Amino acid sequence: MNNSIQKIGVIGLGAMGMGIAQSLIREGISTYGFDLNAKACEQLKQIGAIGVADSAAQWCQELDVLLLVVVNNVQIEHILFGGEKPLVNQLKAGTTVVLHSTVSAEQARGFASRLHEYHIKMLDAPISGGPQKATKGQLTVMASGPSELFEQLKPIFDVISERLYYIGSEIGQGSTVKMIHQLLAGVHIAVAAESMALAAKADIPLDLMYDIVTHAAGTSWMFENRVPHILSGDYTPKSSVDIFVKDLGIVLEAGRTMKFPLPMAATAHQMFLAASNEGLGQWDDSAVIKTFKGIILPESKT
Repeated sequence: MNNSIQKIGVIGLGAMGMGIAQSLIREGISTYGFDLNAKACEQLKQIGAIGVADSAAQWCQELDVLLLVVVNNVQIEHILFGGEKPLVNQLKAGTTVVLHSTVSAEQARGFASRLHEYHIKMLDAPISGGPQKATKGQLTVMASGPSELFEQLKPIFDVISERLYYIGSEIGQGSTVKMIHQLLAGVHIAVAAESMALAAKADIPLDLMYDIVTHAAGTSWMFENRVPHILSGDYTPKSSVDIFVKDLGIVLEAGRTMKFPLPMAATAHQMFLAASNEGLGQWDDSAVIKTFKGIILPESKT
């Protein structure tokens, strides 16, 4: 581990953040965890975190690096700049903030610019791979920002990832790559739902359809990963419907700004919006299949 990096704080102990923190602890790195969920904090404390709390405020003078693994730009804004005593006023000069969350390139640049005013460095480094890969330290990281900062943080990324990409020196380039990736991910989930809904309408056994597709040319990682949720009738969120309302919204806003047509992304976005409108926003994103009517889907056995 780079000797200049002593203590790392992970803000956001959801499925991805918890996995990242666990990977760091497993490597013997001094790790702190912060989340409003007291159970998640206690879980990380039991695993070996040096300190846990609902806020990073009390540890600000000790932390060298903060990894933000929260849902959206609104949460980032609140964590860094919100409240009577904003975190940016309490972090020591020279602290590095790593943005792992999915935000727009414009938002990433805005955060970096504002943090710079407080002498806080930032790397734009969105992630992909899901909770299981996060726990195993096998994420994909798409980083952008100053090359010397990337090199300094590389030992951290090597612990949490199996694929590490340096996109370029400009903040926002990493977020742009993640945005394009999310276009594919969202469309793949939506079309997986559409195909399995059609199979249900045609009275094809869904487990048979799944087995055939996963051994044929029509499969995708998202199909293989999400359709089992449908088969089990278990929509406990690994990644929620509203995540893709947000992420595909970022995609479409970028397309609008560039005056570039994105018809598939737009259709998928409407499907996730429909699911959210039906009260499924916090369900697993595979629950988008429930927007198709006139079909019978498997129900959870628990």
